[in-house]
Amino acid sequence: MAKGVRQYDELAKYYDLLYAWKDYRKEGVIIAELIQRYKESTGSSLLDVGCGTGEHIMQLRGRFECTGLDVNEAMLEQARRKVQGVRFVKGNMMDFDLGRKYDVVICLFSAIGFVKTYPNLARTLRNFAKHLKEGGVVIVEPWLTRETASDGYISVLTRGSDDLKVTRVDYSRVKNGLSVIDERIVVAEKGKGISTYRDRMVLALFERDEFLRLMRQAGLRARYLKKSLAPGRGLYVGVKA
Repeated sequence: MAKGVRQYDELAKYYDLLYAWKDYRKEGVIIAELIQRYKESTGSSLLDVGCGTGEHIMQLRGRFECTGLDVNEAMLEQARRKVQGVRFVKGNMMDFDLGRKYDVVICLFSAIGFVKTYPNLARTLRNFAKHLKEGGVVIVEPWLTRETASDGYISVLTRGSDDLKVTRVDYSRVKNGLSVIDERIVVAEKGKGISTYRDRMVLALFERDEFLRLMRQAGLRARYLKKSLAPGRGLYVGVKA
């Protein structure tokens, strides 16, 4: 029987393998260019909210003084092992308080979808703005919208080597205005055998106009960019007034 996991608690050590297809280097270049274009403050401090295992920070730490924040301690442990000299902090994006302000706040790989509701989104965006210096920039990569989400979408991904294979099967539904993704993950490891896990991810399908309205309500000069890190998702950029 498959064991339930909470957002990769037990599977954090396999997370980078599952997402080895993702071009973090290219994404780092895009994010750095957008920061240069829109940031009006003069410093180089950067907070990555929902930093996961620290892959984006690995690409950005040469240009910025980086801090990573994530709600998942197992993911942070992976980040600390990989990225030396960077502070990684456990916290919820809706209510973390680091006691300082940054020139840049980023929230990538659609992590914003996990706040699930518009009131939570408003609270999160206010918190991002609270942690920004005047003229600082926030960049958020959204999840899908109701129009772009696919009900009944199936995907299968297998990664690994002769000694380790990880397969993930996803089934996506749209339910009550949310994107619900059921996952089954099978890990086969030499000398250990096979382990099977199940997970469910629930993400909000935030609409663009309301997202922009809430950014502006939080005190950010906001815009939506069609330029994407993932196809069709675009990016939200806001500068603290």
